[in-house]
Amino acid sequence: MAIGTIGTGLDIPSLVAQLTAKEREPRENQINSAGVAASAKLSALGTIKSGMTTLQTALKTLVTGMAKPGMKLTTPTESNFTAALDTSTTAGKAAAGTHQVEVKSLAQNQKLSSQAYTKDAVVGDGTLSIAYGDKTINVEIEAGATLEKIAAEINSAAQSKGVTAAVVTADDGQHLVLTAVDSGTKGALKVSASGGNGGLSSLVYDGTDASKMSEMVPAKDAVVVVDGFTRTSSSNTITDLVPGVSLTLTKAKEGEPQTLTIAPDNSTLKTNLNAFITAYNSIQSTLKSSSAYNAETNTASTMTGDAMVRGLQQQLRTQLSSNVNDLKDLGLTIAADGTLSLDAAKLDTALSKNPEAANKLFGAEGALAKPMTELMKSTLDTTSGTITQRQATLNKQIKALEKQLDDLDKSMEKVSDRYTKQFTAMEKMVSQMQSASGSLIDQLG
Repeated sequence: MAIGTIGTGLDIPSLVAQLTAKEREPRENQINSAGVAASAKLSALGTIKSGMTTLQTALKTLVTGMAKPGMKLTTPTESNFTAALDTSTTAGKAAAGTHQVEVKSLAQNQKLSSQAYTKDAVVGDGTLSIAYGDKTINVEIEAGATLEKIAAEINSAAQSKGVTAAVVTADDGQHLVLTAVDSGTKGALKVSASGGNGGLSSLVYDGTDASKMSEMVPAKDAVVVVDGFTRTSSSNTITDLVPGVSLTLTKAKEGEPQTLTIAPDNSTLKTNLNAFITAYNSIQSTLKSSSAYNAETNTASTMTGDAMVRGLQQQLRTQLSSNVNDLKDLGLTIAADGTLSLDAAKLDTALSKNPEAANKLFGAEGALAKPMTELMKSTLDTTSGTITQRQATLNKQIKALEKQLDDLDKSMEKVSDRYTKQFTAMEKMVSQMQSASGSLIDQLG
């Protein structure tokens, strides 16, 4: 018979399992309880870290935006020019103010045309030299070349620099049309011919002989007057006349100055401030809920009493309270519960009086931004940050608890083996006693 079916009749495996479980339970509960607490704290720290990271990002965006304060440009509905803020690093910053802009003339690209030729007429051969600015393009023309062949050779040699060539068919025949790539007098063309049979001389242009190439559209510079200062430009786009503003001239109307207005644009600042406020209020709410204590139910939260959480709450509050008056002047107020809010109209009024007021707080060296940036770094640094180090400690603790469970498993295996041996020995002894008793009864019977 199997062990457990004779002798005492005890179910030894079941009894051993119960006794082992009873012995295991207090220690296992203790380890599991510690593990649950550590995991809960790790999860809470993850939530806090996420909120702090969001605040750090919002603060960084706010600080970066202060380096390039928003400005808006206003031009007349039917303007003779367009204006855009120049965002290049070399451009000066646009300053608030008004400017009178009078467009006297627009820059235009010179256009030359040859006399008329029949479609298959052979023009000539040799070398065409096309000069513009301080550069010259030399184009080799082979014998038998038509206007279309000459245009193709010019475009191949020029590669869209200086000049483009095309053949236009009109009522009187085909014309070779050369267009300057660069506008204004700077891009004006001169064409000369050399070598060959002399046929290319009909394509020469020097501005004096109209029997050869003629000027269909003259090279012309733009002329604009801004606040009484005259500027001549080979381009219709001028980037260095009004600091920080790129002007593109679109229509010439001499004697009709128009107003360009440059004014502060606080929309980006408001967007960045609202994002910062949302992030700040959110992390404060997270810190509060994670460390709260319910006196009515005597229930503590995961991080109740945690020194790091309390310290972080206090440091964030101090950052604001230390600048409460300057914040209030900008329309930023702190409610009784610690939440931050913005009065956009008050912000506009404050900045209209003092454009640098926001930068004083939120610039890279601002009274609020600088210390808060340092706080974010000391809290979130991936190596030395307080949250990072705390997470590392909790992870080590959890691993240690996991090892304790493994060790407990091994220890309980030994306990189970010990109980099994003890009960097996007892069962054997009882069986022997039962056997001896049976023999004695048989003898007496």
